[in-house]
Amino acid sequence: MLHAPQLAAINALIEADMRAVDTIIRTQLHSDVALVRQVAEYIFSSGGKRVRPALVLLAAGALGYRGTQHHELAAIVELTHTTTLLHDDVVDESTLRRGRKTANALFGNAASILVGDFVYSRAFQMMVSINNMHVMQVLADATNTIAEGEVLQLMNCHNADIGVEQYLQVIHFKTARLFEAATRLGAILGGASPDVEERLARYGMHLGTAFQLIDDVLDYSGDEAATGKHLGNDLAEGKPTLPLIHVMRHGSAEQAACVRSAIEEGGRDSFAKVLGAIHATGALDMTRIQAEAEIRMASEALNMLPDSAYRNSLQKLAEFSVARNH
Repeated sequence: MLHAPQLAAINALIEADMRAVDTIIRTQLHSDVALVRQVAEYIFSSGGKRVRPALVLLAAGALGYRGTQHHELAAIVELTHTTTLLHDDVVDESTLRRGRKTANALFGNAASILVGDFVYSRAFQMMVSINNMHVMQVLADATNTIAEGEVLQLMNCHNADIGVEQYLQVIHFKTARLFEAATRLGAILGGASPDVEERLARYGMHLGTAFQLIDDVLDYSGDEAATGKHLGNDLAEGKPTLPLIHVMRHGSAEQAACVRSAIEEGGRDSFAKVLGAIHATGALDMTRIQAEAEIRMASEALNMLPDSAYRNSLQKLAEFSVARNH
């Protein structure tokens, strides 16, 4: 379920649906191979916000869908997301996620990559069983774009010359695309017209962009106990996120040089100085403003939906995405 008191109404609305989704996930992750079961159980028992599957359920509900196929699609979306986390943690050499050791830290890189491949391929088996070419096209295109986003991010690491547009492209590919796919899938199940489908997809894209921008903020301002991961991870990995780009564009020569050096060299040695430059230049406030602009566009995209608890929940989820502290 969505882990935040502000989302109690949404949780109540889709509680039974989310239980069904979790049951499907656990069933689909069964394997006769012991290590697959062990790693899969570990990663899914760690929880997570479950925002992406919730989007499938809410978008379908907002269009009056009352079947059960949205449970399968929500499970597929969550499995796809989980695969990206398994692979990301290996690439980033992360050791902490959701307050626990990452799978790669506990089981090793090889096990994480290979079980990630199992989860990914199981998601594709589920897609085929749904037997809807439009659905398969959306998911195939999304997963391919996500992979491109991962490579783009890898190419951008330690590159202090990345601009805002280039960085936003990474966000759109790597993070927002799966949010977009989730709401589009709900629209397809709900029998949406092409225009309504595109608007719901746009809502998902803007929401996903805002979500990642707030993650950028929390990497320099969050509570490690709340976020479940080490502060400064992005800096340690040499990732030029929006707060850092802002400092290099609007800070003093000394501040810009400090951030440039930190990106190019990686590591946490200069974290305190970089953090000081971020606060001095208002970089976190600027990033929040950018996220809030994305949420305004997401909210506008909901205007064509009839009033319902599901539409209201999509709006509340958008508002939560920029107000959260983890």
